[in-house]
Amino acid sequence: MTQTRDADSGQPDSHTGRPTAATQSSTGSKTGGFSVAMRHIDDEILAGRWVNGSRLPPERELATSLGVSRGAVREAIRALEAQGILSSGTGRGNGTRVDARPSDAMGRILRLQLALDVVSFADLTETRVALEKAACAAAAKVRAPEPLARASDILAQMHDAMQPDSFNSLDTAFHVALAEAGDNRLMSNLTVAIRKAVHLPILKAEHSLIGWDTWREGLVNDHKEMLAAIENGDSERAAEVTEAHIRNAYETLLIGKD
Repeated sequence: MTQTRDADSGQPDSHTGRPTAATQSSTGSKTGGFSVAMRHIDDEILAGRWVNGSRLPPERELATSLGVSRGAVREAIRALEAQGILSSGTGRGNGTRVDARPSDAMGRILRLQLALDVVSFADLTETRVALEKAACAAAAKVRAPEPLARASDILAQMHDAMQPDSFNSLDTAFHVALAEAGDNRLMSNLTVAIRKAVHLPILKAEHSLIGWDTWREGLVNDHKEMLAAIENGDSERAAEVTEAHIRNAYETLLIGKD
C-alpha cells in the first residue's frame, strides 16, 4: 500500500518534488518577518525616535514585540549594517546602534558596479569632476578651519610619501578634507564614496606608471594650487584647478581605456 505524507507536514511532494503549501507558507513567513523588522526600524528612524547613536532594543525583545522570529530581526539588522545605517558590537553596553556611515555603503556599491561594468571609470570621473568642482568652490566660500588645517598637514606628508600606496591614501584624505571644508556633508560623503570606488584602479595604474616620481611631484603641486585657491577664497580658481587636476590624472593613468 502506497503511503502518503500529510499535506501539512512541510515535506516536498514525493511525486513532484515541489514544496508543499506548508513549506511555502513557512518561507513566506520568514520573508514577511524580515520585512516587518526592516519596516519597523525604518519607521523608528524616520519618525525621529531613533537617532544617530541610539541603541536598539535587544534582538529577542524586538522580535517578541514585533511578533517575528529572532532570525528575521537579525537578518534585518545585518542588511542595515551593510547599508551603513546600523553597527553592532559585543560586550556589555554595546549591542546594536544607529550609526550612519553612508559613504561606506555608497563606496561599496560603486566599487561593485565598477567591477561589474555597470558604471565605467569614465562615468565616475565625470561625476567626480562635477562633484569636486562644486565641493572645492564651496570650500573657498566657507573655509571651515579644521578641515583646511587637516588638508595642509596631509599635503606636508605627501611631500615625503614616495611610494604609491602611502601616497594614494594621503591623496584620498586630502580630497576628502577639501570637500569637508565646504561644510556640506552630502558632498563629502559622495566624495569619499567615489574615492573608495576608484582607489584600487588608480593605485594599480600608479604602480605601473613610468615616471612615478615626476608624476607624484606634479600631483603635489596640483594640490598646493587647489588648497591655495580655497584659502584665498577664490571659488572660481578652486573649481578650475580641481577639474584640471582630475582630468589630467585620468588622461595620464589611462584607466578604463583601450
